[in-house]
Amino acid sequence: MPPTVNARIPLSLLEAVRRKDTPETDTEEEYVQELRNKRLGLSDTVYQQIRRYSDAAKRGHAIPYAEATGLGTLIGRRPDAAELFDDAGKILANDVYEAISGTLRKTIHVVPSIFARPLAMGQLRQFAARFFDGTLTKSGSSLALSITDSVTVNSGPHSVGCTYYASALRELLRLLLTGGGLVDHVSCLQRGDKLCEWRADWRQQQSEAA
Repeated sequence: MPPTVNARIPLSLLEAVRRKDTPETDTEEEYVQELRNKRLGLSDTVYQQIRRYSDAAKRGHAIPYAEATGLGTLIGRRPDAAELFDDAGKILANDVYEAISGTLRKTIHVVPSIFARPLAMGQLRQFAARFFDGTLTKSGSSLALSITDSVTVNSGPHSVGCTYYASALRELLRLLLTGGGLVDHVSCLQRGDKLCEWRADWRQQQSEAA
């Protein structure tokens, strides 16, 4: 059976393109037909694909892996690729966060960190496995997201596609722990490593939130 990915991955990639290419001013909107010919995110094809991926996500259907990597490659050719991958990661993280029950989200935010951290860790582990087919581990104050088969790793030079995963992890940490902080890309398949790995620091998240 051909490999597949969670539908929310290609959906988040295309949503980032659509939002980026959507006119921001009335002046641009006056020339929307001309813009449709120039901006990928305004094309009917992208609109139809977004609807298709949205329906697939609601039904729990997966999308062919090659289709998702093709989108990554398409984005990687754009001069604003890094920004788009960053935006797409945030879109995915926000969608995942909104899917967590309101009661659990509130509990994570109001209970002491000694209780909040294990709850947040459980959500992060589910996120890594369900959407990235990866693992998230904790060692002391360090968190590590490991992925052996990245969708976007070969999207462009200098590991630009890996920005997608770093952004998703950073944003979900921010939402769950009301923090911020750096996410370091310590290993990369594009550089010849056996996997892609990103590391963040619990304490940094908490200090940012204080």
